[in-house]
Amino acid sequence: MQVTPVTLRSASVSTVSTGHSLAQAFVAAAEAIGRVSGGESLNIALADLKHRESAQTLAAAAQDLCYNTLRSYGVVDVALERLLQKPLTDFPVRGLLLTALAELAARPQSAHAVVHQAVEAAALLGHSRAKGLVNAVMRNFQRRMPELLSEIEATESGRYRHPQWWIDALRLAYPREWESVLLESNRHPPMVLRVNRRRLSAKGYLEKLDRAGIPARALGQDAVLLEKPCRVERLPGFAAGEVSVQDAGAQRAAPLLDVRDGMRVLDACAAPGGKTGHLLELAQCELLAVDADGVRARRITENLSRLKLSARVVVGDCRKPEDFSEGRPFDRILLDAPCSASGVVRRHPDIKWLRRKTDVSEFCRVQAESLEALWRVLAPDGKLLYATCSVFPEENGAQVDNFLLRHPDAKMLPLPGLAENDKGAPRPLEGQILPSANSDGFFYALLKRTTA
Repeated sequence: MQVTPVTLRSASVSTVSTGHSLAQAFVAAAEAIGRVSGGESLNIALADLKHRESAQTLAAAAQDLCYNTLRSYGVVDVALERLLQKPLTDFPVRGLLLTALAELAARPQSAHAVVHQAVEAAALLGHSRAKGLVNAVMRNFQRRMPELLSEIEATESGRYRHPQWWIDALRLAYPREWESVLLESNRHPPMVLRVNRRRLSAKGYLEKLDRAGIPARALGQDAVLLEKPCRVERLPGFAAGEVSVQDAGAQRAAPLLDVRDGMRVLDACAAPGGKTGHLLELAQCELLAVDADGVRARRITENLSRLKLSARVVVGDCRKPEDFSEGRPFDRILLDAPCSASGVVRRHPDIKWLRRKTDVSEFCRVQAESLEALWRVLAPDGKLLYATCSVFPEENGAQVDNFLLRHPDAKMLPLPGLAENDKGAPRPLEGQILPSANSDGFFYALLKRTTA
């Protein structure tokens, strides 16, 4: 089988301002990677830095370094173990070495600067005695890099930069597409916008982008793909609610649910509110948005405020709908179920290294419980859209098949428009959208509650 390698690259140095050295960016990234090694998500690990106004540029550089490290983790983690004489248990120093090794692999032509800044970062971390270790490991890697990378990339985990169990699961599920899924999951994700059709058309917004000097093209009725990602502050009309950032695959959800004016709609597991806003842009409905995480639920309100839309937002467990349904059924329910997030790992590269194979069965349990509970509050002839951002069949088609076996009053409906995938993208498999150049990985199944 011919394998197209994913080239390691980093944009970190170009984003570090004159006020911050690469060593300072290494320190911020090392601390974040160290926390990820301890089990935290990258978003949480970087949150404090992102919220400091004085450190916005440093946060951007550190994030680039972290993404580069985690995308190439299957290589640099193995390389580091081979370069160390004994295991390194200090998480920040280990994070620094992983980050610096990934940067050196991405930019071997700048080896001198990368090694020097990594050693400086060891001192800034408060580990002066680690300077010698960092210097020795980096220079040893520089000398042995071609040999080490060749050996590591001869293994599937090294070549595809995913855990072996993940690779095996995808190969079993998608005998023809598994390799493209892995390669796409390592690439930088596209930046896709959703145009608020209540304000203007996609064509009208493309004209605005053209006047702003931002190259883009239409990707669907309301979707616009930017040629290059940019900060939302540069987007014309963003603050005024004319447009939102939302992946093309995620934009499929709201139209599939077939919401109409006057309907009572539940958006379960709604944070951060992208699909909530889209539903309200499509119809004037009575919408209840529920999420179990209070902090993330606040983001729903913030996003709706920018869009100048309103919904009732509740912090609650979607497995206990009686707590918020007020005894009235819903005409439409969107269940954006908790899942492995295996379809969006290029946006969250820490996920594939934090997840364990056993985690999938736990997600499946929560998904089944959520489906059962929400079915109780769906009105007769109502529709429920089951959605995940996963590519693992256990969480998707198998979950829905099991539900249908338990519920003779449930009927799976065809998904209009989903078969016509974007040019060049893998064809959806029974509601499954696989990662492509234009979209992340998602799964959808539309269920109707029959009355016969």
